[in-house]
Amino acid sequence: MTKITELSQLDMNGTYSYADYLTWRLEESVELIKGKIMAMSPAPNRQHQSISGNLFLSLGTHFKRKPCRVYVAPFDVKLYDRHKSKLSNQDTFSVVQPDLCVVCDKDKLTDLGCDGAPDWIIEVLSPGNSKKELRLKYDLYQENGVTEYWTVHPVEQAVYQFVLAQDSEKYQLFAVHPGNEIATPYLFPDLQIDLNDIFAE
Repeated sequence: MTKITELSQLDMNGTYSYADYLTWRLEESVELIKGKIMAMSPAPNRQHQSISGNLFLSLGTHFKRKPCRVYVAPFDVKLYDRHKSKLSNQDTFSVVQPDLCVVCDKDKLTDLGCDGAPDWIIEVLSPGNSKKELRLKYDLYQENGVTEYWTVHPVEQAVYQFVLAQDSEKYQLFAVHPGNEIATPYLFPDLQIDLNDIFAE
């Protein structure tokens, strides 16, 4: 079996499973969305890393000694339809690396990452994020039952907060927070995030 060490060895129009993904030894970071390879942007810029780091500090402090755990990229999240039980690696076709995620069900945690939908995902956008990529992830997180999804927009200095409606199983725009506000997660109302601190350089 040929060892996969470069993206050029893969068919970018092909369909791959999580089992395939586990065998690759690529220098580049990639994600799989419904079997399709999504090459991740080059190393995040300083502003992206600053915002991501500030969020991790805020969330990490809050969840210390609590049942939920916060993880920061690179951290593999294996996703499949919420209405199905856990699937084998060969039958799973999506694995992503969100900037941050919060997992409250410890049974989903494995040595390799998270097996199933986290409760809360935060993505910090970069200039390299395409509208197609944003739409694909929005749809993927919605379909797989990620209850709360935030997109953080560094240029706008704003946070878009989406919450999965139980009746429709579709995301609703719960709030848009400008960078000078306090943002409160729907799932964790006791957590107050001062966005002035998050966007501070």
